[in-house]
Amino acid sequence: MSVLVIQLPPRQRQHARSQGILTEADLSNQEYSYAVTHDGFDLVSQGRCVASLLPKADSVVAVLADADVGWHRITLPKAPKARLAAALIGVLEEALLEDAENTLLAVEPQATAGHPTWIAAVHLPWLTHELHSLERAQVFVDRVVPAIWPDEVPSGHFAEEPDPEGRFDSDLTLSWSHSGGVAVMQLRGSLARSLVQRPGPPGTRWTTTPSAALESEKWLGMPINVMSAPFRLLQASRTLWNLRQFSLARKSKGLRAARDLWRQFLAPHWRPVRFGLISLALLQVMGLNLWAWRQQAEIKARKEALTTVLKTTFPQVRSVLDAPLQMQRELSALQVLAGKPSEDDLEPLLQAAAGAWPSEVPPVDNLQFKNGRLSLAAAGWSNSQLEQFRTTLNKGLQMESAEGRLILSRTSLSNQPMGASR
Repeated sequence: MSVLVIQLPPRQRQHARSQGILTEADLSNQEYSYAVTHDGFDLVSQGRCVASLLPKADSVVAVLADADVGWHRITLPKAPKARLAAALIGVLEEALLEDAENTLLAVEPQATAGHPTWIAAVHLPWLTHELHSLERAQVFVDRVVPAIWPDEVPSGHFAEEPDPEGRFDSDLTLSWSHSGGVAVMQLRGSLARSLVQRPGPPGTRWTTTPSAALESEKWLGMPINVMSAPFRLLQASRTLWNLRQFSLARKSKGLRAARDLWRQFLAPHWRPVRFGLISLALLQVMGLNLWAWRQQAEIKARKEALTTVLKTTFPQVRSVLDAPLQMQRELSALQVLAGKPSEDDLEPLLQAAAGAWPSEVPPVDNLQFKNGRLSLAAAGWSNSQLEQFRTTLNKGLQMESAEGRLILSRTSLSNQPMGASR
């Protein structure tokens, strides 16, 4: 499953009262850095272009800039899901830098009510505007993730400080993440030196962009792993965080909902389920084939048994085409030789017709018998009399009505050829 990871440009903060929302003209010309992957680790392609030219993919992940997400540590309120957003606002209202109605709060993955939990805070109007601009370009974001988040393992990433238009200047920033939160600071001045130990706590993961490697290694005093921007996007896409919660939760309808469900089903974590369903389908097909093979074997065995009985009982029959029919005809022939009528002779058919004859109908005027078929005159019979006669007939007989006559015959012989094979 292909995944398109997009870096959202940093939110503008030139003016104290600005919400950092670009105009429609700015958004139409805004370029996005992107990376494409199939598994979250291997980079398939990368680049930078406007939204309408972004590659198509099965899933889209948007990554926020390091400084565009605020972090708060609270005890998660015990509230129903429908009221959790309001409960979070009540707890964090005094700690938020923006008005509550302009703030999107997202809960840490796998959080438990009543336990300490990290809450991410994002400027809601700005993020909503960014997502809508992508949707107008037919780019539908499934997940919004932070580039860095609080973690038990400390990590620091050095990069050039981006300007509002996405370009980078010579100033370096350090994004510092640890169990106590996230801080994004410039290397200039004493703040970074006072907050970050050098070379850092044991196990600290240090990374840097290629252009910032020389100065960051000089500042830290040790070699640092180089990580380009596309690979950092892939790293962010692997997080369990998803900031599309509450009012910003993804809502899909119709074909888009079906497409989203299908893409989720194709996700890597659903691979065991897919293998299980495929295995179950294969087992079902194998079971049906075995059952069909067994049924065919039973039918073949029964046919062979009938053929054996026919050849044993009537050795004069050389070619067997329809064992039951041929056996019935041989029995009829034996009955004729013994002076007894067979089931398709005249006498049994006359007895059946007499037993079903309507009481209000006079006796038959004339009749004909040929090849097991008895034809009786029935001129002037009503539909009710015909139906009564049909339903009263013995089982194994069928009646045909044509041109004022009734034709009786045995059901088993009515559709069979009349010649026996000997």
